[in-house]
Amino acid sequence: MRLPITLVALFFYVGTTFGGEPSPEEILVAARMNPLGAGITLEAQLRAGSVKVPFVIEVGDGAVRYGFSSPQQDILLRLGESESTLEERRDGTKNPVPISKFDDSVRGGLITYEDLALRFLYWKNPQLVDSETVRSRDAWKIEIPAPRGGSQYGVVRVWIDKQSAALLRIEGYDTTGRLVKRFEVVSAQKIDGQWMLKQMRVERIDPETRKTTGITYLEVLGKK
Repeated sequence: MRLPITLVALFFYVGTTFGGEPSPEEILVAARMNPLGAGITLEAQLRAGSVKVPFVIEVGDGAVRYGFSSPQQDILLRLGESESTLEERRDGTKNPVPISKFDDSVRGGLITYEDLALRFLYWKNPQLVDSETVRSRDAWKIEIPAPRGGSQYGVVRVWIDKQSAALLRIEGYDTTGRLVKRFEVVSAQKIDGQWMLKQMRVERIDPETRKTTGITYLEVLGKK
């Protein structure tokens, strides 16, 4: 069984073959290619305690769309060769999401617009730190420094599956090196012959106490 990529946009496993030991840059390029493997529309929800926020995930035409209602809102992610772009559509008008909004929460949960944009997959000077096992999967552990002044994080660490180049875990650290957020796949499911996300846990971590102070689950409920 193949496990799914972890962050909100990355739901599919597209098998990847590397020639020899890849560089961290090559691994991140492969991770960026995963979500655009096949077109599909899924019903999903963000859940924090008893609060549930339903939305639709649509993959196609080289992009991922997150569709919310009440009020209507579409967030469109495109993963290019050199950068990702994030657009927002409200009341029929589509505009790029400004950098000033990247720290804002999406629908009041723990996921921000910056998290959706997956910009860390494009940051320079990634370092291959180690090989570790995540939920029985062999993974590369890569550390990626944020550009100065360009992120809510100082460093992001990612664990990427060696077989498929899927992200299994993401940890965001502040500028002093303290863990503040963690994304991790909890379970997977198979829809239309594709392994994809079933449940992902997002944790907010208090950098002082290192304790979890909030949890949001992203859950894919099935095909729409």
